[in-house]
Amino acid sequence: MNDNINQRLEALNIQLPALPEPAANYVPAVVSDHLIFFSGQTPKDGSRVCYAGKLGKDLTVEQGIAAAELCALRLLSVLQAFTHDLAQVERIVKLTAFVNASDDFTQHPQVVNGASDLLVKIFGERGQHARSAVGVSSLPSGAAVEIELIVRLFKN
Repeated sequence: MNDNINQRLEALNIQLPALPEPAANYVPAVVSDHLIFFSGQTPKDGSRVCYAGKLGKDLTVEQGIAAAELCALRLLSVLQAFTHDLAQVERIVKLTAFVNASDDFTQHPQVVNGASDLLVKIFGERGQHARSAVGVSSLPSGAAVEIELIVRLFKN
């Protein structure tokens, strides 16, 4: 596909953050055949968590959406580092999101739409994906959201 993702990022006024450093003993992604499996990313700026706390208690849905967007941008930074060209993406296959939520919070899908909507804006139809949005009682460093991806690359 002759699609210039960098031009789309520029038109959307989106800058990818710096490549995230692993916070523990893992790698940011693993390539297997034409699939890339990504470790989860939390909403950080460098090593600082930008959105910490529980959705439905400490944070609003809007803050959760912003946290999910930031997770997606960090994942795209890793993707860029692995592919050197985001146009190599054939499809965003699967997005799994963990939402740090209070017991009575039920708007997990709306929060995770922050990441899903961003991926569709950037990749168009290729950004549409299968998805899970799971509520959890805690996440590393108190992060509001953690997201992981599976991406399929075009065969060369």
